[in-house]
Amino acid sequence: MTSTSVSATVRHVNPPSPRRSPDAATLAASEMIELLEILWERGRDAASPAPVSSSQLRVLYILERDEGINLRNLGRLLGAAPSSVSRLCDRLQAVGFVERTTSPTSRREVELWLTPSGRRFLAELRARREAALRSAISAMSPPARKALTEGLSGFRAAVRKTTDIGGERPDDQSARSA
Repeated sequence: MTSTSVSATVRHVNPPSPRRSPDAATLAASEMIELLEILWERGRDAASPAPVSSSQLRVLYILERDEGINLRNLGRLLGAAPSSVSRLCDRLQAVGFVERTTSPTSRREVELWLTPSGRRFLAELRARREAALRSAISAMSPPARKALTEGLSGFRAAVRKTTDIGGERPDDQSARSA
């Protein structure tokens, strides 16, 4: 994507007006997601490991949260057919991010685990993304940062109440206690 198209897209993302319809928050969140996708793409480091697809990234996040999950439950969480889930895991195993093991309780079940390389990939990805966010957020006024924090906390709580996603990352508790 060229810098001109990034600028055009960024200009398209406007803060919600109080006069917008009741769906203003939905529109603002949608625009924010698009802006974040552009920010992530621009921040991709040429030296970083080959990027993973959004579906593969979802698998990595789930495996981090639900270590040892089996293929059937992973497919349920992804809303995907077993063959698709198996192919996703094949690709992640080929790059060294996922390990499959036979379940100790049922030899017919396969458990999925993040490898140290997979954990490192997620940590590095989060660090790059957080650096990009920190740069943008530091340009905001203190009241705007406070409003953003409160709004995102409310959004996360709503997602946790209404879905089976949005649970804590393994490093959330250690970050809170620091």
